[in-house]
Amino acid sequence: MQTTFPRLLLRHAAERPHAPAMREKEYGIWQAHSWAGMALLVEHIACGLHLAGLQRGEHMVVVGANRPRLYATMLAAQSLGAIPIPLYQDAVGAECVFPINNADVRFAFAEDQEQVDKLLEIRDRCPYLSDIVFDKPRGLRNYNDPGLASLDQLIETGKAFASKQSKWFRNEVGKSTSADVAAMFFTSGTTGNPKGVVHTHNTLLDRARAGADFDKLTASEEVLAYLPPAWIGQNIFSYAQWLSCGYVVNCPESASTVMIDLKEVGPTYYFAPPRVFEGLLTTVMIRMEDAGRIKRSMFNFFMGVAKRVGPDRMNGKPIGVVQSLLYALGNVLMYGPLRNTLGFSRVRVAYTAGEAIGPDLFTFYRSIGINMKQLYGSTETAVFVCLQPDDEARADTVGIPVQGVEIKVADNGEILVKSPGLLKEYYKNPTATAEVLTADGWYHTSDAGFIDASGHLKIIDRVKDVGRIKGGSSDGAMFAPKYVENKLKFFPFIKEVVAYGDSRDKVCVFVNIDFDAVGNWAERRNLPYAGYTDLAQKPEVYQLIKECVEKVNADLSVDTLLAGSQISRFLVLHKELDADDGELTRTNKVRRGFIGEKYQPLIDALYAGKTQQFIETVVKFEDGRSGSVSATLAIGDCKTFAAVKAAA
Repeated sequence: MQTTFPRLLLRHAAERPHAPAMREKEYGIWQAHSWAGMALLVEHIACGLHLAGLQRGEHMVVVGANRPRLYATMLAAQSLGAIPIPLYQDAVGAECVFPINNADVRFAFAEDQEQVDKLLEIRDRCPYLSDIVFDKPRGLRNYNDPGLASLDQLIETGKAFASKQSKWFRNEVGKSTSADVAAMFFTSGTTGNPKGVVHTHNTLLDRARAGADFDKLTASEEVLAYLPPAWIGQNIFSYAQWLSCGYVVNCPESASTVMIDLKEVGPTYYFAPPRVFEGLLTTVMIRMEDAGRIKRSMFNFFMGVAKRVGPDRMNGKPIGVVQSLLYALGNVLMYGPLRNTLGFSRVRVAYTAGEAIGPDLFTFYRSIGINMKQLYGSTETAVFVCLQPDDEARADTVGIPVQGVEIKVADNGEILVKSPGLLKEYYKNPTATAEVLTADGWYHTSDAGFIDASGHLKIIDRVKDVGRIKGGSSDGAMFAPKYVENKLKFFPFIKEVVAYGDSRDKVCVFVNIDFDAVGNWAERRNLPYAGYTDLAQKPEVYQLIKECVEKVNADLSVDTLLAGSQISRFLVLHKELDADDGELTRTNKVRRGFIGEKYQPLIDALYAGKTQQFIETVVKFEDGRSGSVSATLAIGDCKTFAAVKAAA
């Protein structure tokens, strides 16, 4: 595809200038920005950045939430041939130092005072960082730091320049080609420093188009952009596909209003990690448990109908006249209002990715008429590697290779990918690039899996994390920690899990409870608690979690490969795992090795057969202060089951 992001913007502005390109909610009111308006804004910002000294080939950091002016700044940088680098807005200052220095960044866009403070705090450690442009002026009136300027000032200077040099902007846009670098995304850095993933206009737009063609996306779609722009998944859905398809991207007012805004927008194309779908379902179940007896009975009856026939109906299979009538009645009385409550009344395609999603959760959404599907991809592949067709959506696979993708499985079980969407390189890291890209164009995903009989890809775990149980009754059995963790996270009472067992005689896990779900469960049983730490250590909560663990063990016992991964012992952590404490990445992936070192006394206690262990942990608060939380944690034993041999 011989085009670039700014060229696509100008094409939409020329073909349908008055059509809405983006909407943002401000002070409770949705405000639309037309394609022509966005193009003009991008031109003025680009001219302003040019006058400020941003050069072709330079990197520019962008930090903030999804906003039209943030997207316009990224487009403006690309129009000049510069390369935007979106960073996570919830990252602490220290996490921004490496990306800024690694990319020799001079220019930064900061959404508000919080982001400006963060950048000013680390400025002495970032020798190249000279110019910081902020969007929202609130709280910044008395800031007079050198190089700090408002976006409004930049736009005004750019506007004056554009009025005198009317052809300059389009000439600059015309200088870039599809093979030029378009953006750089830093990996989450589960081990060591993050790596800068370099993508061209072509790699990003090719995959955006492939995904759009697969699901027949058009300019009439409505999308809600609420996940971090620094995550390539959000960037593809609300930036690359936005410009490729020309649909409308809606920006919520704030993180706290996302659910309200979701209902108001009624997106037709929706994406969320399993954690979001889990949270929505947990909220529904909590509300139903608090509902009256008649309403609960009706909900249970129609959900029974939905689970029996809903997935088959979504997959286009016949369900019979009686079941069709019951489902139609349920749609009027239950499923339709429920979809509306969730904000999914207009959803045509809903995707989830990033982690495995529980079969029950997956079935729930498809059974009530939401076309939920899974996809597989990564930052290095520009997201779209595998997608699920509408009538072949299954909880245990991640779909079939999308247009242009080839997949093969290495001898060690690793998935290798060849695709037009592969990264150009890891920035300034030829060694890491050579490790993942072969001379003949295959990308090493580091994921272990296989392609099943129907052509769908199944992912087991990360290759490096797949281990073996040693020294016990399951000696030599495969151990896939993420697989075990995800099976436990399918329960609404469990938010996070960290599993250990490689080269050990049994599997043991740390558990984070879902505070809202377990809190509601406790309140309905008149079980008092004084916060997360207190609730987590209640004997009744341990029994609840034990039941979940033993259900997982029963499931694992019938799995030929993973029967030896059953969980023998567990404990409930005294605090929630947190990215600010280094325990999770900014994309909420568990940093298993870091957690293992930090909580080594707990691991030792689990494997030493202890029944309790004292732990004190340093934590960071949102305002930057440090504190500590301590508790004596109970350790529970679980029932394991004899492996069930497959029938001959």
